[in-house]
Amino acid sequence: MSVSWPAPSTCAAAGALLAAAWLLCFRLFPAVARPRRRAMKTGAQLPPGSFGWPVVGETLDFVSCAYSPRPEAFVDKRRLRYGSAVFRSHLFGSATVVTADAEVNRFVLQSDARSFVPWYPRSLTELMGKSSILVINGSLQRRVHGLVGAFFKSPQLKAQVTADMQRRLAPALAAWREQGPGARLRIQDHAKTIVFQILVRALIGLEAGPEMQQLKQQFQEFIVGLMSLPIKLPGTRLYRSLQAKKRMARVVQRIIQEKRRRRALDGGGAPRDAIDVLMGDGSEELTDELISDNMIDFMIPAEDSVPVLITLAVKFLSECPLALQQLEEENMQLKMRKTDLGETLQWTDYMSLSFTQHVITETLRIGNIISGIMRKAVRDVEVKGHLIPKGWRVFMYFRSVHLDDMLYEDPCKFNPWRWKVSINRRRT
Repeated sequence: MSVSWPAPSTCAAAGALLAAAWLLCFRLFPAVARPRRRAMKTGAQLPPGSFGWPVVGETLDFVSCAYSPRPEAFVDKRRLRYGSAVFRSHLFGSATVVTADAEVNRFVLQSDARSFVPWYPRSLTELMGKSSILVINGSLQRRVHGLVGAFFKSPQLKAQVTADMQRRLAPALAAWREQGPGARLRIQDHAKTIVFQILVRALIGLEAGPEMQQLKQQFQEFIVGLMSLPIKLPGTRLYRSLQAKKRMARVVQRIIQEKRRRRALDGGGAPRDAIDVLMGDGSEELTDELISDNMIDFMIPAEDSVPVLITLAVKFLSECPLALQQLEEENMQLKMRKTDLGETLQWTDYMSLSFTQHVITETLRIGNIISGIMRKAVRDVEVKGHLIPKGWRVFMYFRSVHLDDMLYEDPCKFNPWRWKVSINRRRT
């Protein structure tokens, strides 16, 4: 089993990227001129770097590296060239400060909306919609985030998810055993199915069945457009994904309307899913459109990050028999304790599995499921002597931090034991 990026056709990729760059790059030279004058007043300096080619900037090189066996090559090459983990570039139509410095990354992530706000490519914001928690700001964003976040942390949901996982994994494991020792399993596909069913039930209360399968098919059509060209003409990738989201929204809004009818009759009761939580708030701002948009957005981890994490964990463990053995021993000890006590597994049981947590942390580090995050500066910001001008983007590139040999010994090696002796490095 292997996990790799598909290599796009050279001509097709180059043509698509040039088209994207032409559509997006409008403010190259004005964006450069203003910050240079501000840098003289504040004492901070723009990071070293280059804006690359006119119009396209360094986007072509960045995307080319992203589809290569070493996606971090774009950042690593410039770190060596400029002698700095923070440098300037021009990516996706915007002047950008790229940072592979853990301290700078932490500063930006911990800053509030007075300094930085989220920024996403246009195709992603088109698909998320105006009501998405990724796009809205202020009190409404905090309200949605607080309501859904509190529900996801609630003992009720944790118990439901734990029971769902056991209920769905038991028959799956039994079916896999029946295939015999020589059978090949597509772990990521199985993980996507199971995680999607669990998450969708927690979000909108939908059980596995034909309607769930139809929703999943539309969701797969929707998600492939997240990083597409921002062109909404019929037949384009973005257009097809937008149509798929409209079909998904109709399903979710029908569920919302049915829930509203039931609440009008019996008063509702305790919330059983995220829709119930948002409806129960009673705010007129939480419209059916806002609720359905965000329920669809919250499904994204079920297709991308969580199944990939599971797949990579299986891959890394299969290549490290000693780690697999220790993981099995730790989990079997827990199982025997629970059996002797006549108890079922609880969400909090994982807290006693220290080595299992090390495996998860190491998989996140070396797998780099999320390579980076972008923010937009809403004012001039100075950090570690670097100036981040107002209006510029900041690309926090986690992959180079996680694979930095100054932070981790033998960084490309899967070594969950490193977290047993390097607790302080968790902060990176």
